Amino acid sequence: MSEVAEPSVAEGKISPERSGDLFDVVVIGAGQSGLAIGYFLGRQGRRFVILDRASSIGTAWRERWESLTLFTPRRYSALPGLPFPGDPDGYPIRDEVIVYLERYAETFDLPLELNSEVKSLELGDDGRFRLEVDGRTMTAVQVVVATGPFQAPSVPTLAEKLADDVFQTHAVGYRQPDQVPQGTVLVVGGGNTGFQIGKELSATHKVVLSVGSRQTPLPQRLLGRDLFWWLTKLRILDKTVDSRLGRKLSTRDTLIGSSPRELERRYGVDLRPRAGDAEGHTVRLGGGSEVEVDAVIWATGYRADYSWIRLPIFDQEGRLRHRRGVTDVPGLYFLGLTWQHTRGSALIGWVREDAEFISERIAGYQGSKAEAPERTTIAAGSAQARSTERS
Repeated sequence: MSEVAEPSVAEGKISPERSGDLFDVVVIGAGQSGLAIGYFLGRQGRRFVILDRASSIGTAWRERWESLTLFTPRRYSALPGLPFPGDPDGYPIRDEVIVYLERYAETFDLPLELNSEVKSLELGDDGRFRLEVDGRTMTAVQVVVATGPFQAPSVPTLAEKLADDVFQTHAVGYRQPDQVPQGTVLVVGGGNTGFQIGKELSATHKVVLSVGSRQTPLPQRLLGRDLFWWLTKLRILDKTVDSRLGRKLSTRDTLIGSSPRELERRYGVDLRPRAGDAEGHTVRLGGGSEVEVDAVIWATGYRADYSWIRLPIFDQEGRLRHRRGVTDVPGLYFLGLTWQHTRGSALIGWVREDAEFISERIAGYQGSKAEAPERTTIAAGSAQARSTERS
């Protein structure tokens, strides 16, 4: 029997309209991670809701460029319970992923509240989580933060030194080549995003790609098989961040289906070193070279933004402390982080493992009375910290 036929989420689900603002679990983020944990919570019969500040699900995908193609074949691009439609050995494009996520939410009747931005998350004096959501307060026994790795675009300060008439956008704002004015385009960032955008723009523009650090290129297919077939077969994707190989891989990025040689010879892209400074239309690059630009695409990644979380879960440098998404605050979890547990933690086809793990922790906590005093202690500590801040 197909997994899709199971009456999973619909059973026991209590919608926000019928349950008020008190939930067993509140999930923050309606992307692939939030939907995946929703699948498991529905199977448990939890009273839960999935919040997202956007007006539609899968915002991270909608904000990517239109021709984006996944590296993973459709057979490796599905969430739990629903196969990804189409040729299992083909590679889905951005819009296919968006349609799939919408269908996923509909298939399992997931309780979504869109246009609902969480302004703050803290613990109340009763040990329950309090979420301020657009002027109202929601309360939850447990919370899953599933906002993913693509939160706040990271742009270097040298962007401010460019002339006002230089077109600039982060990769999150790039959609298609005709959006970019004619002339020389500098793409800053030598990751998969920078290489893919550079390839696309090369058909209509003169493109210079600034690469900060060289990455290991891997072919999309090897000996007639897709790369992810090999990675799965060799169990490389199962290596955890705590393993020797995992620690090594987590510090290295790889280019999949692209290479510097191909970009130069086949697409005519001019590869240059790291961008170091700028003035007017001139960008100074490593090695003393310069380039005059008409447009800049910043493929420089993202940074986390957890300023709305008022709980003791960060170290002195502001980094999140967790163990496979489980934080030091009982009942608070994260999902969809890069290398949360394995290389696949932030990939659509592998988030299932972490989502199922978190759902089991949620189920175990719901039935545990032993952790309640610790929750109360942390709540009191948080309340004292807030009182100190106000004073």
